[in-house]
Amino acid sequence: MDKEKQGLSQHQVDIFIGNLLRAGVIISASLVILGGAIYLFRRGFVLPDYKVFRGEPVELCHVRGIIKYAFSFHGRGLIQLGFLVLIFTPIARVILSVFVFLYQKDKLYVIVTCIVLAVLCYSLFGGR
Repeated sequence: MDKEKQGLSQHQVDIFIGNLLRAGVIISASLVILGGAIYLFRRGFVLPDYKVFRGEPVELCHVRGIIKYAFSFHGRGLIQLGFLVLIFTPIARVILSVFVFLYQKDKLYVIVTCIVLAVLCYSLFGGR
């Protein structure tokens, strides 16, 4: 039997992955733009005091706090969530590739893709 008749064709996989990447970037950009608009609407007229440095609030340094701020429609929380979505988009592509290669029963590419995923996760979560 022809491999393309058995399951997904390479063209279908490429289209699906392209749509996944496109959707991730569009969602990310939308969140950042919405968060920026909310932030500017609420705080755009406040003059900054450059004599005192104020970093991000501690809550916006962790995923749980970012999600809490984003769901309460704080501008900075939505901006941070947009960046998290942008960071997660290529990781989602690699995860999808693992499942596609598992479906296609391509053991070599499953192993290589899992190694790439492990390196990505290590660099994001464990490489301090």
